[in-house]
Amino acid sequence: MRITQLAIYPVKSLGGIALDDARLTTEGLAWDRRWMVVDDVGRFVTQRQLPAMASIRVSLENDALVLAHPGMAPLRVALSDRQQERLSVYVWEDRCDALDEGIDARDWLAAVLGDLRGSRLRLVRFAPEHRRRVEPHHLAAGEVAHTGFADGYPVLVASMASLAELNRRLAAKGLAPVPMSCFRPNIVIEGAEPFAEDGWHALGAADGRWRLGLRKPCQRCKITTVDQQSGEIPVPGEPLRTLVEMNPRLAPGGYFGQNAIPLAGRGARLAVGDTLVASPAAS
Repeated sequence: MRITQLAIYPVKSLGGIALDDARLTTEGLAWDRRWMVVDDVGRFVTQRQLPAMASIRVSLENDALVLAHPGMAPLRVALSDRQQERLSVYVWEDRCDALDEGIDARDWLAAVLGDLRGSRLRLVRFAPEHRRRVEPHHLAAGEVAHTGFADGYPVLVASMASLAELNRRLAAKGLAPVPMSCFRPNIVIEGAEPFAEDGWHALGAADGRWRLGLRKPCQRCKITTVDQQSGEIPVPGEPLRTLVEMNPRLAPGGYFGQNAIPLAGRGARLAVGDTLVASPAAS
């Protein structure tokens, strides 16, 4: 097996950045989900409410986060520390400390996305000293893991063979294939059987530089139906409906990919082409 794609999503639910290599941190790949859009009361806002968020392109320069959208001057957000308003924000039920990126970011988001049911949108940064723990009931005994503004886990792993099987099912319905971008993974692998990842306990570099623990199948939502280039929904309900039909689990829902935590290799670099080894979950 090997890594065939790497990506980060610096701003939760905005466009991703494809990478040739990435640094592993205790909270996932460096710069992944370090910013987020929130409403007036600090609740996280995603493509679930505003699919057009997918159409905002994101890049990282040496000194700035840059957001771009057709017809708008880019928004540049300095990476350096500044005097920023501190506020509490919420991802699901988790409260996080965050820093407000200011009025220019609010005005830019308003021009591109409008508001959300009358609430203005803010861009916030994960407070660097804050620690958000991963839910413990899916971790192995003694494990502790942290994440940023991701839904719940620091790394998402997906498989090209699993995507091919999903697209085979879609083709049988007369539907167009979907790209991997619909699932917004960090690490994409090839060389395994479809959905083999659902039976793995760990995945790592063949030379031992780094290792991830695969701890929870990723239950998918309506974001999988959003075209990640245009922000539009080409076929309402798909491919989510087909994933639900394919689900072999007792729990309802559609699943694709594995939520993972770093086990070893903080500071190591992952690269496209890295050879991988997996260890199975205990039976």
